[in-house]
Formats: sequence, structure tokens, C-alpha cells
Amino acid sequence: MLNHHPSIEMLTDYAAGSLTLPHAMCIATHVELCTDCQQQVEKLELLGGQLLNQHPQEQRNLEALKNALFNKLAEQPSDAIEATNRQPKDNEKTAFSSPTTGYRVPRSLRQFVTQAYDDLTWMRLSPSFKIATLYNEKGGPQVSLTRVKAGAYMPTHTHTGDEVTLVLEGAFSDESGMYRKGDFVCRDARHKHKPVVSKDAECICLTVLDAPIEFTGWFTRLLNPLIRRHHPQSS
Repeated sequence: MLNHHPSIEMLTDYAAGSLTLPHAMCIATHVELCTDCQQQVEKLELLGGQLLNQHPQEQRNLEALKNALFNKLAEQPSDAIEATNRQPKDNEKTAFSSPTTGYRVPRSLRQFVTQAYDDLTWMRLSPSFKIATLYNEKGGPQVSLTRVKAGAYMPTHTHTGDEVTLVLEGAFSDESGMYRKGDFVCRDARHKHKPVVSKDAECICLTVLDAPIEFTGWFTRLLNPLIRRHHPQSS
């Protein structure tokens, strides 16, 4: 069971198609792993369609439509729309597995991870920590994978912008709690943390960074120019 999910506001924007590509991809990957959010998105899409039909003039006022949707959602019983365990369509086959690690690459990431995580170009920042950039748009957010060995940690860092993290494999913990496969975590400039990976397996995370992170350790600070140079906001 997952304990950390996107906010209802983020799910609403996702269902409405108003999120940026990087953030939409991150939520799509979480939804693929989370039956609760699958159900929530189905409900939002259904109610949104009903509201557009009932109030076509509100199509031009996204905020009014969103408020109406929240009000309608609050009126719905929790079992109004039940999650379905449908079989995937031919063009929606289940995520494939790596023959070496057994990791299953989510469908929503296949445009960037065409074979397996091991085939990506990884940039090693320490003996136990490396990253692979999936998507960079000049002036926009960065989408990347982080990979940390079992029992190791990512150096203490702060955020100069918003960060969204989705756990794809393994688990990690920080000062705020434990995060396992499928958990969706949001951080901003108020947060300073030191993620520690569980000892039983390595951890792979999908991250969307609006701005570069800043390492705070006396040695790891030397990596900050490298991190900034590879982030599109600094280009």
C-alpha cells in the first residue's frame, strides 16, 4: 500500500491536461503504480466531462471549472466509481522487465528508457550515487533518474526550486519518513534532507527538478557547479 500521493490539485490538473510534460509524466508513472490514484483520476475525468457538458461557458475559466469540480467531487460517495482491474489493450501492454535486474520499466517512461535502466548514460557523482538525465528543456524543468546503492545515501542537500520524486525501485527514508516503490514526494526550498536507501536493495527514483539542488557538505559542495551546468535552468 502506498502512503504518499500527488495532491488532489495536481491530479485535477493532470486529468484536465494542464500540467507540463515532465510533471504529467511523473504523475502518469505514479498512477500506473497506484490503484487509488487510478480510481481518483477516472472519477475526475468523468466529473470533469459532466461539468463541461452542463456548464460549457466555464471552459474559458479554468479556476471556476476547477472549483466546481472540487465541489462536485466532495458530493460523491467514496464508492461512486470503483477501481477496475481491466486487461491492458494491445497498445497498452504491461511494463517490460530487464533480463538482468528484473526491473519493470513503466509504460509512461518507455519513450526515454527504451530497453532497461542499465542501458542509460549514467553520470556517477560518488561511488554509490549516480544520475541519468532523461529530458532537458532549456529554461524548464529537468527530468532524471537517480540511482543509489543499497544502504548508501544521497548527500545532504537543499532545493532551489520545487522537486518531485517518484520511487521506481527500492526504498529510502529521510527526516520526514519512509518512501517505497510508487510513493510520490514533493519538496521545495524549505526542505533540507539526506535520503538514506534501505539496506536490502538499491533505490531508483524518477525526479523532476524545476531548479538545481544544492549540496551542503564541505566536500559535496564541489559537485554543485557540475549539477548546475547540467540543469536547463542554468543554460
